[in-house]
Amino acid sequence: MNASQALLIDLFGRVQEHVHDVLDGADEELLLARPAPGTNHVAWLVWHLTRVEDDHLAGLQDDVDQVWTEGWADGFALPFDLADIGYGHDEADVAAVRPSAELLRGYHDAVHDRAVWIVRGLEDEDFDRVVDEGWDPPVTLAVRLVSVIDDCIQHCGQAAYVRGLLRRQSEARQA
Repeated sequence: MNASQALLIDLFGRVQEHVHDVLDGADEELLLARPAPGTNHVAWLVWHLTRVEDDHLAGLQDDVDQVWTEGWADGFALPFDLADIGYGHDEADVAAVRPSAELLRGYHDAVHDRAVWIVRGLEDEDFDRVVDEGWDPPVTLAVRLVSVIDDCIQHCGQAAYVRGLLRRQSEARQA
């Protein structure tokens, strides 16, 4: 394994750790509560970050399908198009995402395993390959991987903040 692979695998592992931290001990009430109208709940944030990781990584390889299409979409039973990853969701869409912590953890772990498998298969020269011509400058595989990890970590932080905020509000109501 080269240094780039090791670094990326470590970073994807940190995302997985953050997801587990957010989900550990989370019941349905905590997963689905919103701190204010129009905001996202923890379950939606974890679902969305996992969908983004799954979609974007599968898009880097011609012969790799999304984990989502390998039975996970059926398990979530969402009223969205199979390709939906959450961009542009409104309040009703967010409310439709109601998975358990176990289902979210299982899907995320499967996506994490796929991410590690993809990264382990990369060669040094792969990181400079242009994967998206729609930007100026065009996006390389290395930049796309960093962008995916950055997006996932931001959403993990949001989910952790929402979880903490909701716990404090609940504790204050019980006091």
